[in-house]
Amino acid sequence: MTTEPSVAPVPGTSSTPLPGTSSTPLPGTSSTPLPGTSSTPFPGTSGAPLLEARSLTVRFGKVTALDGLDLIAPPGEVLAILGPNGAGKTTFVRTVATLLRPASGELRVRGSDVVRDPVSVRRDIGLGGQFAAVEPMMTGRENLEMTARLFGHPRSAARRAVSSVIEQLGLEEVADRRCGTYSGGQRRRLDLGASLVGAPRLLLLDEPTTGIDPTGRREVWDAVRNLAAGGTDVALTTHYLDEADELADHVVVIDHGHAIAAGTLGDLKASVGRDVIEVTVADPSRLDAVGQILQRVTSNPPRLDRGGRHASAPASGGASELATAIRCLDDAAIGVDEIGVRRPTLDEVFLTLTGDQAGAPVPASHH
Repeated sequence: MTTEPSVAPVPGTSSTPLPGTSSTPLPGTSSTPLPGTSSTPFPGTSGAPLLEARSLTVRFGKVTALDGLDLIAPPGEVLAILGPNGAGKTTFVRTVATLLRPASGELRVRGSDVVRDPVSVRRDIGLGGQFAAVEPMMTGRENLEMTARLFGHPRSAARRAVSSVIEQLGLEEVADRRCGTYSGGQRRRLDLGASLVGAPRLLLLDEPTTGIDPTGRREVWDAVRNLAAGGTDVALTTHYLDEADELADHVVVIDHGHAIAAGTLGDLKASVGRDVIEVTVADPSRLDAVGQILQRVTSNPPRLDRGGRHASAPASGGASELATAIRCLDDAAIGVDEIGVRRPTLDEVFLTLTGDQAGAPVPASHH
């Protein structure tokens, strides 16, 4: 599998914005597009797409991180970019941010080419890296005012912009405390604020909740939702499938440097084309026997969750296979607490699309 080398952040770029923000993406796609996705702009999209990649290739020496990536992202929604480790997610974000130069192909942000017109691109975007970059000895307000001045705001305009961002991100109670006293979620929200003082049209977030606790993750999610509701478009990469489920209107799945699927979450789940039979056993010692029954009934390998006492398997026959499974469980005298048919989860969709369990993003139950 193609590996994605880590690239050290360019000084001053981690959460400090490359100003501007506009819309969020719905993907085109490359290898196996969903119905309705293509490498041409979506019908009904006025003007240029938010993001448009055509045959985008980025290399690090002999390693190809993006390999002819095609993607169309119209404005107006939150886009989540998913993929296994090394798929090319961070490389794509850094290329959008003009921090990496493509070896070939084209990448446009709101119609501006990242190679031919990088200054215009930087005016439209804000970038939040994987880790919050704030000065712990300064207050949150001082951090933001410093960033606003770096954007070229006069002192009075900087103060107005900072006050607006503090209110927008719900940081009023801690804005005048030193950042060294902040929680992980508060630091991450302040980092988002540093990306917003330049009034970006598109906010790029690279794994925005990496390394923070569940409470902090919820705080960041709330902040992202508020930004999107206020008209800021957001494109984020994430390893957490529940994060995409919570935040994204549309998803692009990248694997081996290609966009292999794109669409709404409902589109992606429907693309798998199969429901899932899920059983919760009363006696955990019978879980393997339940898995064997599900495999016999559905002709698909089961997934066993021993901690949750769950067994599940894709079922193309839906309700009829469920009825068969119930009879088989009854014949085997296996007691169940719950049994039913459901739509596949996003992590099941992801594994079906990529066939890569080792490098898969983390489902909700894993963190």
